[in-house]
Amino acid sequence: MSRAITIALVSGMLVTGVANTLLTKFQDMQCVRNCDDPDPTKRHVFEQPVMQTLQMFIGEMGCWLIVGCFSLRQLYRQKRREHAGYQPVGPDEERDDEGNPIIKALTPRDDGRVLMSGLKVFLLAIPACCDIAGTTLMNVGLLFVAASIYQMTRGALVLFVGLFSVIFLKRVLHPFQWFALFVVVIGVGIVGLAGALFKDPAPDDRIKVDMTQGKGMGNLSPAVSTVIGVLLIAFAQVFTATQFVVEEWVLEKYSLEPLKVVGWEGIFGFSVTLLGMAILHFTIGATPEGQHGYFNAIEGWREMTNYPKVAISSLAIMVSIGGFNFFGISVTRSISATARSIIDTCRTLFIWIVSLALHWESFKWLQIVGFALLVYGTFLFNELVQPPLRCCLGSRKMTQDVDGSGDDVTRDVTRDALFPEGPIEHV
Repeated sequence: MSRAITIALVSGMLVTGVANTLLTKFQDMQCVRNCDDPDPTKRHVFEQPVMQTLQMFIGEMGCWLIVGCFSLRQLYRQKRREHAGYQPVGPDEERDDEGNPIIKALTPRDDGRVLMSGLKVFLLAIPACCDIAGTTLMNVGLLFVAASIYQMTRGALVLFVGLFSVIFLKRVLHPFQWFALFVVVIGVGIVGLAGALFKDPAPDDRIKVDMTQGKGMGNLSPAVSTVIGVLLIAFAQVFTATQFVVEEWVLEKYSLEPLKVVGWEGIFGFSVTLLGMAILHFTIGATPEGQHGYFNAIEGWREMTNYPKVAISSLAIMVSIGGFNFFGISVTRSISATARSIIDTCRTLFIWIVSLALHWESFKWLQIVGFALLVYGTFLFNELVQPPLRCCLGSRKMTQDVDGSGDDVTRDVTRDALFPEGPIEHV
C-alpha cells in the first residue's frame, strides 16, 4: 500500500510540476488588450508577473487545507478511542502510520529539535521574502523565453546552492562537485545561446507577437530579449538558493511539519506581496508612465477577472502549486536523492515535449547539448554518476573530534547531504 501511495505521489508531483510552468506560460500568451486589431504588433498579452507571484502564494496557503483535514482526522480518531473506552499506552500505538509518506509530510521529525511555535514562526518570513524576489524575476523572464528554456535555466539553482552551502552553512564540496558546478554553468550558457540564436515562430495570434516576430522587449531584438530573459531567470536562482539556505538554517534549530512550513511561507509571502503591490501601484502603476505596466494592480485585476482564460488559468495554477508542494514534500521524505533528481529531469523533459507538441517553440539541437550538460552536472554534483577522473574525488574521509573527548572520529563527508531536510522548489 505504501508503495502504491508513493507512486501516486510521484505521478502527482510530475503532473503538477509540469502544469505549473505550462499554465503560467499559457497565461502569458493570452491577449488582454486590442485583441481585434488587425495589426498584431498592437495587441497586448497578459504581463503581470507580480500578480502571478501573488497567486503562487495563494496556492501555498492552500496547504493549510490539507493540514486542517489531517487535524480533523486525528481528532476523529481520538474521539473514537475515547468513545470505545480505549486509551493509547505509548508511542508504539501510532506506528501504523509511520510508513505512510503522506503522514510524514504532516508530522515533524522527532530528532530532538525544538518545536517551532509562537513568534519563532516569523523566521519563515525571511525565506518567503526571498521567494517573492525569485519568483517575480522568473515570471518576468518567462515572458521573453520559451517554457523549456525557462525550466532548463532554473537548473542554475544547484550552482548557487553549492556556493551558499559552503559560504554560510560550512558544508564541504569536493573537486568533482566544483567541476559539476562548472558544467552546470556551461549548460545554462548553451541553453541561453540556443534561445538567442534560433528564433521561435509564433504559433498563432495568442503568443506575444512583438517578442517572437520583431520588436522583442521594448526596442530590443528578440535575441537580446531572450538573453535578458535567461539572465533574469538565472539571477532569480540566487534568491531561491538563499531561500533554501535560510530554511535549512532555521530548520536545523527548530522542528515543524513540512506542510506547515509551506503554509506559513504562503501567508507571509502573500501579505508582503500584497503590501508591495499597493505601494508599487500608487508610486509607479498609477502614473501615466506606469499605465498597463507590471505594477498597475488595478489593470492586473481587471485583466485577470475580465478574461475567462486568464481567470481559469489562475485558479488552475493555484491548485497546481498547492498540489505540487504537497506531493513534492511527501515524495522528498520518502525517496532517495537519486529519484528526486530523476523526477526533476523528467519534469523538464516533459515541459519541453509538451511545448513542442503544442508548437509553442521549435526544436533546437543546441538546446539538447545544454540540457545534457545540465543533467550531467546536476547528477555529478549529487554523486549519482562517477567523476571523469579519480583525482576529482578528493578525500572521502575526514577525521574530526566531534564530542570534545579527544577521540577522533572518521566519517564520510561526501555522503553528508547539503540540505538534510530535502527542500524543494515551490513552483
